[in-house]
Amino acid sequence: MSTLRFELLREALGRTAVPVNNENRPAEDFAKNVFNREKMQRYLSKYTYKALTDSIDKGLPLDRAIADGVATGMKQWAMDMGATHYTHWFQPLTGGTAEKHDAFLEPNANGGIIEEFSGKLLVQQEPDASSFPSGGLRNTFEARGYSAWDPSSPAFVVGDTLCIPTVFIAYTGEALDYKTPLLRSINALDKAATDVCKYFDENVTKVISYLGWEQEYFLVDEALWAARPDLVTTGRTLMGHESAKNQQLEDHYFGSIPSRVLAFMTDLENEALKLGIPVKTRHNEVAPNQFEVAPVYEEINLANDHNILLMSIMKRVARRHHFRVLLHEKPFKGINGSGKHNNWSMGTDTGVNLFSPGKNDTQNLQFITFLVNTMMAVYKYNGLLKASISSATNAHRLGANEAPPAIVSIFLGKQITEVLDKLERVSTDDVIHFDKKVALRLGVAHLPEVLLDNTDRNRTSPFAFTGNRFEFRAVGSSANCAEAIMTLNTVMANQLSQFKIEVDNLIGTGMTKDKAIITVIKNMIAECRPIHFEGNGYSEEWKEEAARRGLDCETSVPLIFDNFLKPESLAVFEKCGVLSHAEIESRCEVKWETYTKKIQIESRVLGDLAMNHIVPVASSYQSVLLDNIYKINALFSKEDADMMCRQNRRIIKDINAHIEFITEKCTEMTEARKKANVITSEREKAVAYHDTVVPLMDTIRYHIDKLELIVDDRMWTLPKYRELLFVR
Repeated sequence: MSTLRFELLREALGRTAVPVNNENRPAEDFAKNVFNREKMQRYLSKYTYKALTDSIDKGLPLDRAIADGVATGMKQWAMDMGATHYTHWFQPLTGGTAEKHDAFLEPNANGGIIEEFSGKLLVQQEPDASSFPSGGLRNTFEARGYSAWDPSSPAFVVGDTLCIPTVFIAYTGEALDYKTPLLRSINALDKAATDVCKYFDENVTKVISYLGWEQEYFLVDEALWAARPDLVTTGRTLMGHESAKNQQLEDHYFGSIPSRVLAFMTDLENEALKLGIPVKTRHNEVAPNQFEVAPVYEEINLANDHNILLMSIMKRVARRHHFRVLLHEKPFKGINGSGKHNNWSMGTDTGVNLFSPGKNDTQNLQFITFLVNTMMAVYKYNGLLKASISSATNAHRLGANEAPPAIVSIFLGKQITEVLDKLERVSTDDVIHFDKKVALRLGVAHLPEVLLDNTDRNRTSPFAFTGNRFEFRAVGSSANCAEAIMTLNTVMANQLSQFKIEVDNLIGTGMTKDKAIITVIKNMIAECRPIHFEGNGYSEEWKEEAARRGLDCETSVPLIFDNFLKPESLAVFEKCGVLSHAEIESRCEVKWETYTKKIQIESRVLGDLAMNHIVPVASSYQSVLLDNIYKINALFSKEDADMMCRQNRRIIKDINAHIEFITEKCTEMTEARKKANVITSEREKAVAYHDTVVPLMDTIRYHIDKLELIVDDRMWTLPKYRELLFVR
């Protein structure tokens, strides 16, 4: 073992759990660092508090004079919490968050300074828009952009800084972030869903969409992470042979949590709870050193902010415990990657979960209505939904027989499937029985009580109904949930609007409301049947069947992004007021450019490691073997020496073959990058990287991994999988 690698491994193995302050009481500390309504009541005047909460609850505009009052109270609270600075916290198209910190200081007339924070500073700031991805919306010389306060997501304090959640828009008004279109999609879904809900309950005035995310991640000892340039630079291992033992014994999932990891989890939960993130679940995941944290569901905008915030907290807390957290979807080959299941649901302001079977006929008709409309929306836009979760990193996970396939389908479970099958076939006066538990009467709105938790779990389904919500399982662990949920909200809002038009048209012909609803539902069930799949999504048979059904089966990420620019996609985003044509085009440019840059970085790192680490080490081991052969030939007869050196000669030839291949393919990879880099179209450049660079990376890795099995372990410089994955 190389000296450095040995020292790092010994250091990692010698670590013990970092002590954690267990005196914290979650109930008392929850939202301690958040300017929530309880803090608002204490620090704002009654008039200001009411105006602000009305703005949040009813979407009413907030007067600038009120903003001054909010800023004064918010500043005082933040300073009482020890804050000295403030920042507009936003989500640019980089995939992370951005913030510029300013002190609560302003010069006064006497040449001194005063602590100041006005409504103007709260409501709006001006980051440099040209310094963030814009996909051509902003040129380098057109730098002006605005971050604007989002009152619906509460401000919070991290360290000595007051963080104010904001949107980020260009000087010309286009969205340059994830939050703006997400908020637009929430409003579009609220309006469309409320209109449909009024068929069943006139008292409904608002529909709230909810998100419960499940964040998967890996932990790696910091010292070993630092010795892997590929992990440091790209977030994943670009080489490395599987460990003899990985996850095949299925002994890690839900197993006892290692003490170091538990200390990290406890610390993370304490930090999260103080910031109002209602984390509830923690456990070991399937792969070694893989774990999960999940909160109670929240309103979508807040839930998404909390997920982005948690990912940032995880990285900071991990370093306190001498870990590095890996959020890449596939940091290690041969074991499960990480996703972020998005549990999506809708509820009314009257307290009804629209995806939960009801207790009476009306509620069940409403449930079936929203269930089938969801199926229809996913069917019409399955390619677009796949594009919303696709990336260079998530491509390693999807379709890898461990995660949802790269084909979007919906799983409903046996009982719901039977309900829809019978509803499609029978007339409106028949009575249907199933499971000897529930009667389905298709008269005037006579639908049965459908039991909760009446579906099994299909872990191969990318979009599954799980009893009272849909679980969008294809979202990647490093992704901002906003893109997938924004897309889902938009297509659902569009579908519900279309549904209402069709129902109203039938009512206009004299048909009763309930029969009109059932008639439209029956037609939709028949039309969207291709999206409904209850079987094994990993199988080759399903890929063939999905193609016959007309579902999007494309696997090239750059080509999958084309779904955003299809006429029907452009139309649905513009119709719902979520994204303009220009905004969609710009985002596609960013997506293609980001894909290219990620592959470019990975291939450069791989080439560097191959030629400066792997080939020299393999050549050195070759020299050791040659020296051994030379000495044996000097001491023994030719016949004995030939017999004794036979194995070493074979190994030398194998090493030489691998070195020649690696050297040749690294040169080809460099040339492929050069050819791709001169392509001016971001789309075509991304396609070229996918088609010509990625395959070379895969073949180079194969031969490096073979060398890892051959070369003397004492000479191999990079920590191996067996060391990275099993350090406690």
